Amino acid sequence: MKRIIDGAAAFGLMEPLTALVVKAGEAILRVNRAAMRVDGKQDGSPVTEADLAADRIIAEGLAQLAGDVPTLSEERTHLASPPFEGSFFLIDPLDGTKEFVAGRDEFTVNLALVTSGVPLLGIVSAPALGVLWRGIVGRGAERMGFDGMTVGTAEPIHTRKLPARGQPWIAAVSRSHGDPRSEAFIDNRPNAVRRTVGSAVKFGRIAEGSADIYPRFGPTCEWDVGAGSAVVTAAGGRVTDGKGGELKFGQRSDTGFIIPEFIAWGDPQAEP
Repeated sequence: MKRIIDGAAAFGLMEPLTALVVKAGEAILRVNRAAMRVDGKQDGSPVTEADLAADRIIAEGLAQLAGDVPTLSEERTHLASPPFEGSFFLIDPLDGTKEFVAGRDEFTVNLALVTSGVPLLGIVSAPALGVLWRGIVGRGAERMGFDGMTVGTAEPIHTRKLPARGQPWIAAVSRSHGDPRSEAFIDNRPNAVRRTVGSAVKFGRIAEGSADIYPRFGPTCEWDVGAGSAVVTAAGGRVTDGKGGELKFGQRSDTGFIIPEFIAWGDPQAEP
């Protein structure tokens, strides 16, 4: 029988999951980027010993914490048994590997709990920045600073309304994965100010109200989006497909666990 985790049960998991994500981030920071090995996957994306170390820590931790809940990790897709029913954990142990390899600090550890195809709980941690965003849909979102394994006080966060007509608003855009359709979407919205941000940090900026919108009209993977989607939604925003429809996770298609396009909105009333 498939286990269903609701908001109340997710709340009870939040603290140990946060500690696990922070521990994975510490493992990433211990890797010497100047000397590490970088391999290529079949899709051309890079993978490093840091990705694998973080994934190993999360896998071992989840096995102890909730061993009856399936997991889907970027680094263990060969073990996945879709479609996922009930609840499952969706993990990107190192989102923004290109940023990490390039020596930049905007990379994240992403962990989501998905129930009935919809992200319910999300944690997006930026180890090198010492900040994480987390939330449970229907129960709010928080931002926390941390130093090593020491996590600070949680600060409630909320998305913001789109600025009034004629006022500038901020679009979070990818440093490593720009695409023409996303650029055209932003160009068609007057007074947009682009803010270049790496990895799932973009979702955190939307959730805390320092950016307004994050469009991505190129394909990405479920583990890149799940945790950030939960955090943004918990903070009062929404994440939709390019036409404003709901995203579904854990289904898998012939092309893999792909999200063809999405838009993260700070203001849930905004229109595509």
